[in-house]
Amino acid sequence: MDYKGFRKRSYEILEKGAADDKWSRKIDLFIISLIFLNVLAVILESVGSLKREYQLVFDYIELFSIYIFTIEYILRIWSITEKKEYAHPIQGRLKYLFSFSSLIDLIAVVPAYIPLLIGVDSRVIRGIRLLRLFRILKLSRYNRAFSHIRNVLRSKKEELIISLFAVLTLLIISSSLMYFVENKAQPEAFSSIPATMWWGVATLTTVGYGDVYPITSLGKLMAGIMAVLGVGLFALPAGILANGFGNTLENNNETCKHCGERIN
Repeated sequence: MDYKGFRKRSYEILEKGAADDKWSRKIDLFIISLIFLNVLAVILESVGSLKREYQLVFDYIELFSIYIFTIEYILRIWSITEKKEYAHPIQGRLKYLFSFSSLIDLIAVVPAYIPLLIGVDSRVIRGIRLLRLFRILKLSRYNRAFSHIRNVLRSKKEELIISLFAVLTLLIISSSLMYFVENKAQPEAFSSIPATMWWGVATLTTVGYGDVYPITSLGKLMAGIMAVLGVGLFALPAGILANGFGNTLENNNETCKHCGERIN
């Protein structure tokens, strides 16, 4: 197999993923299994007794995963020119580097190299190692659910921005008013507007932890009004997303009247 043939075959295995391609299916299954193994390792590593006893195993899993994910990332960049959208050898690869899937692949490998490139505190290293959990996002390549989520967020981004802006506005107004009402009665609990925003989030989302709450009559009245407003306002993003998912799934299940094939 020549250079171009090997590059094309690499693209077919890693990116194209034809249903009848056995090697593509095997590689996909291997990468998916490795992703789940990494997530499981991060979770189990947080248990002190397991970390002390199996630290070497966790280190080997991480080392093996980094080798595989790095090779996969390099091969994807190298072979992506086989796709018409990224056909240009330089500009095409640069464009691909900033695509969503490529950035996810980059996040999967970069945390492992940061401690090697720069000297960092042990606490920072622990935080960096925790970023390995983001490797689960690599599953977006292999699961249609992730593509549906991405399509919904893209199609409904304007409505979501407007609704989130409305929620943020209500949070700021309610927290500011509650601060001025409750500050004198509870200077520690409502010490500032940013501190009062914790109460605002808990109230508007109707979570109501109960660690911070108004004790004045006016404060209780305001809290009740804000809670009622929060129920309706926080339902807006949920309704927008539900509508978006409904439209996406409906369009995805449409079939051609003539041939019966699914319309992509």
